[in-house]
Amino acid sequence: MRVTPSGIFTEGFLIAIKAMVGVHHSIYPTVPPQGIYFEALVERAFKRTKTPFTVIEAGGRNQPRHDLLVEDHRISLKTETGAVTRQERITITKLCTTEREPWDAPTLIGRVLEHLARYDIILMLRAIWDEPLIHYQLLEIPVDNLKLIEKAVFAPVGRRQRSLGADIFQGDDVLIHVHFDASDRKCSVRNLRVADCAMLEEWDIQIAE
Repeated sequence: MRVTPSGIFTEGFLIAIKAMVGVHHSIYPTVPPQGIYFEALVERAFKRTKTPFTVIEAGGRNQPRHDLLVEDHRISLKTETGAVTRQERITITKLCTTEREPWDAPTLIGRVLEHLARYDIILMLRAIWDEPLIHYQLLEIPVDNLKLIEKAVFAPVGRRQRSLGADIFQGDDVLIHVHFDASDRKCSVRNLRVADCAMLEEWDIQIAE
């Protein structure tokens, strides 16, 4: 039986989540699962493939914590399903929200590190549009790579010079770009390579007419 890098996403789980995404499309033919819909599918897939004694708990709505607890694994669930989703590069539009003040790099970096400490695994579902197909990618994003933000050097960006941006390096290699948006107080991650993540499964679904 194939076991994924974290050891928690088994072959049975992957079969179940693919089937449930298919069921979702039987109801919403052209809308990939996002947000609470994806969370519900993942929770159900775990409940179908784990023993009755396995601890599986939702993280709670609108709380600054993990989305799902499975055994002792705290999981954050993300989706990227827009028409501009790229095959090889990942964008996390909202890694977390930030304080309004003080708006400075040390405070914002601390907020992200505090947020990342609340979970162990990031599971992302991505939809790449190639009509009449949707190509799905299900992958694990390494939390440790995101924690390298601690050493980033941020600089002002944008017209009003209030937003902040920085490339995150591993050695001489740029892993990701992190952006703190002053308008909506969100931290986003851009240009994360799919190749730097653990691909769990890829498959295609044909969009119904």
